[in-house]
Amino acid sequence: MPSTIEQLSPSRVKITIEVPFADLKPSLDKAYRQIAQQVTIPGFRKGKVPAAIIDQRFGRGAILSDAVNDALPEQYSKAIAEHSLIPLGQPEVEVTKLEDGDLVEFTADVVVRPDFDLPEATGVSVTVDPLEVDETLVDEQIKLLRQRLGSQNEVDRPAAGGDIVTIDLKGSKGGEALEDATAEGLQYTVGAGGMLDGLDEAVTGLSAGESATFTSTLVGGPLRGEDADIEVTVQKVSEQELPEVDDAFAQQVSQFETADEMRADLESRAEQMARLDQASKARDEVLEAYVAQIDLEVPESVVSAEVEARHNQITQQLAQAGLTLDQYLADSEEEQTAEEFWADIDARTAEALKAQLVLDKLAETSEIGVDQNDLTQHLMMRAQQNNTSPEQEAQHMMEHNHTAEWMSEIRRSKALAELVASAEVKDTEGNVVDLKNLRPDGTLADPAADVEAGPEVIEVDTVPSEPADDAVATETTDEAASTETADEAPAAEEKPKKAKSTKSKSAKAKSEKSDS
Repeated sequence: MPSTIEQLSPSRVKITIEVPFADLKPSLDKAYRQIAQQVTIPGFRKGKVPAAIIDQRFGRGAILSDAVNDALPEQYSKAIAEHSLIPLGQPEVEVTKLEDGDLVEFTADVVVRPDFDLPEATGVSVTVDPLEVDETLVDEQIKLLRQRLGSQNEVDRPAAGGDIVTIDLKGSKGGEALEDATAEGLQYTVGAGGMLDGLDEAVTGLSAGESATFTSTLVGGPLRGEDADIEVTVQKVSEQELPEVDDAFAQQVSQFETADEMRADLESRAEQMARLDQASKARDEVLEAYVAQIDLEVPESVVSAEVEARHNQITQQLAQAGLTLDQYLADSEEEQTAEEFWADIDARTAEALKAQLVLDKLAETSEIGVDQNDLTQHLMMRAQQNNTSPEQEAQHMMEHNHTAEWMSEIRRSKALAELVASAEVKDTEGNVVDLKNLRPDGTLADPAADVEAGPEVIEVDTVPSEPADDAVATETTDEAASTETADEAPAAEEKPKKAKSTKSKSAKAKSEKSDS
């Protein structure tokens, strides 16, 4: 029997579903079979107990309850599909009528994606900074390569800038030793900074076996941010001898024959990274400009749930790092109070949710699909980010039921790419920024000549050709929907939770968790 809907608000509907008992029969038979397998009744073999005996022993109500619980998720999903609804959360289900032998009626009160219109993407025009390549990055990379091949020679003289010293640190406060501020055998490059304020000045001029005391602010542990007395003892002073940057060096650390070729390759890579950074900012600007044109209010209940999840996530991350929010903000480049920080997080979360809904609808209207090759590229990208293999990422996806979530993430990414390709992007000097031909590695493809083969396909048996309808995710990062994907993907279609008590016979629906 078809279901009916009542629009309670632009983002909330009540679905009324009637299920004839003929449609409930498979679930009723299943309920009887399960109970028959679980009970032992004299005179009957296990699994062969008649339905009438089960009704007599356990009551018809218990059977009906199990049957309704089993049938409810499928009936709810059919109603969602029938009315082309996009749920944004789990429904509140109530069994309103249960007439044995006739029908079951239940309602599902659910938050759905409100209807909104999409503007033309061709009207979006944004400006970004010109491409700037940081030449110092090349020098830093060469410096790291030289240090990797450099040698350390112990010297019998006081430590000076650039020397590598092996040191012991002992911290105390008020004359009492601090275990968390004590370490032995640390290697430190004099002048490098980044360990303790005052350490460079304290060790400069010290020879092996000599000590000095200074006061510094602790940067870790339970006393982080507090001043303590630090005694540093130099165990050894070593001079670092770095190789010359010549052709022999280039051949040793790279695939190139000459130092000039090696440096040119590093400069090219720096340019590619700068191009990717520019592209990322361009995508941010395009998405922000496009979403700003759309009159869409994300349901408050969805925003509240996501904000709470985001707060909990950040709080847990800080706790795992041994930090309080105030300590984190003290080290941050942005001068913010805790209230300003949380307000910024809340605003970004709401913006990210709106962007996700927009990209989802854009993908639907453009009929964007996801195929095996898209998933392969996504797995390769995640493997690079997590320092794993694509096969490991595929296994993680299957074990944790992330297939629908990641497919939605890919779909949003493709929708964003289509959006950016339709927009006009220029730099502040008036140059067109070519994003259509930008490859993932930062190089530019030649549309006329680039006929490279695609990546090796990583087969995943359960990947559907099209993702299911989405519900908004319960995890969103600060920059969600602002890079090549909307960072946190949606959960799979939400299933109904347990039903409220019925107006006739008691029947509660099972809780069905989503795939997210």
